Amino acid sequence: MTGITGTSTGMTAYPAAVEALDVRKTYGSGVAETVAVADITARFEKGRFTAIVGPSGSGKTTLLHLLAGLDTPTSGRVVIDGTDISTLSDDELSDLRRDRIGFIFQDFNLLPYLTAEQNIELPFTLRGRHPDRQAIRGIARELGIENRLDHKPREMSGGQRQRVAVARALAGNPAVVFADEPTGALDVKSSRQLLAILRDMASRRGQTIVMVTHDPNAAAYADRALVVRDGLIAADIAHPAAVDVVRVLEQSAEPANTEAGVR
Repeated sequence: MTGITGTSTGMTAYPAAVEALDVRKTYGSGVAETVAVADITARFEKGRFTAIVGPSGSGKTTLLHLLAGLDTPTSGRVVIDGTDISTLSDDELSDLRRDRIGFIFQDFNLLPYLTAEQNIELPFTLRGRHPDRQAIRGIARELGIENRLDHKPREMSGGQRQRVAVARALAGNPAVVFADEPTGALDVKSSRQLLAILRDMASRRGQTIVMVTHDPNAAAYADRALVVRDGLIAADIAHPAAVDVVRVLEQSAEPANTEAGVR
């Protein structure tokens, strides 16, 4: 893939946790056909924090859903942790999402009648497995919520609820964590704290994180930013600064560059 000047990511040094291979997603047919994702090929390396950033309608959320196995591409393939998910049955895909993928959502998705600890343990409960409470408490300690584990979501701030969601995503030791606008419901201070936590989880724990965001400032916390415009990758930026992301978004919005991108 090509990108703006100085954006070499050194991708060959890292094995892939997730790969998109000529992935395309369309809706409708004929003159009514809409291309949401246009033949994208991209690798997401293990132990790296990657941001997929773009404006509303750019295709970034659709791409994340395809990468996470929540939606099926019209053509192309997605490989997660070495498994081509196009070859899996619905039950096998559900098992893979449950066992190898963690999710962080904008609206937390916590059950209000469960404590923080019970919410974190929920994926284990649904799998019929015993949670590793020592590991969960260790993650909670790292996230600064160990003293909130017996509280219910209504008794916590938005930032604390999102940290519970992060702990839940990490507790099962997933191959990759997908985060869909994880700071969208947070204030500026809580957003910065959460993004710093995600960056630390990637650098110190070696956790693979793929985050979708519309915010160039959020993307700047990542090791790498894929800027998406009109279903295409407009740039692949290593160690992104917000100004770099904004520049690409502005350039790709110009009429002369509407067909630019990396397929």
